[in-house]
Amino acid sequence: MTAPFDAPSPAADPSDRDANPQFVLPLVLHLEKADPPARTDALQTSARAVLTMLADPRARDEGEWAQAMRSWEDARIRKVVRRARGGEWRKAAELPGITVTGSAAEVRVYPPIPLDGWPKELAKLQVSGTDLSDPEDVGLPAVPADLPVLWLNPELEMSAGKTMAQTGHAAQLAWWQLDEAQRKEWEQNGFALAVRTADPARWAELTAGPLPVVHDAGFTEIAPGSCTVVADHPALR
Repeated sequence: MTAPFDAPSPAADPSDRDANPQFVLPLVLHLEKADPPARTDALQTSARAVLTMLADPRARDEGEWAQAMRSWEDARIRKVVRRARGGEWRKAAELPGITVTGSAAEVRVYPPIPLDGWPKELAKLQVSGTDLSDPEDVGLPAVPADLPVLWLNPELEMSAGKTMAQTGHAAQLAWWQLDEAQRKEWEQNGFALAVRTADPARWAELTAGPLPVVHDAGFTEIAPGSCTVVADHPALR
């Protein structure tokens, strides 16, 4: 079975998905007070962490995480980002999962868990407090034309933790629409991608086109149905 590699049926009614047991994909950001990562680095690393989990052999076929992945994908695709430092991070890193690193950011992703079944090492971690920023004196580099870009809605304000979950959603939507060869190529490139905020005109074009768009469920911070991120993968243009 390859359910973790396949999108849920587009015909699936949201109410039916809500009726299923709800699971969540936990992500933990390593956030030390003295040396926090840049915001864009954290957003990109979060998206790459989700892709890394989707591609991991343990999360597909008959792997040890595959049933949890199937249960998660049968319900709403929830992701929750928490932060950890010092001893909390070390304890969190001991649980089964995958740590993905960016330029400086570290994000650990775990196999899905029941919504009310957080292990104690993760349950005590804070969701709030991930207010990151990019250096004001260093502009973001230009994005090569062949690099996937996750475009953020310029009209929404979200915390870094919320936005990390949204970029993870967008990366997952792109992954679902790629074929096996395209997925393998992306994986071999280390799931290279960029996160940028679109200007208003560009955002209007992106949301009117065929690319995957994240529509938030509205559980936290923003209104239900808000378009948060567009996944612009070259193979989907």
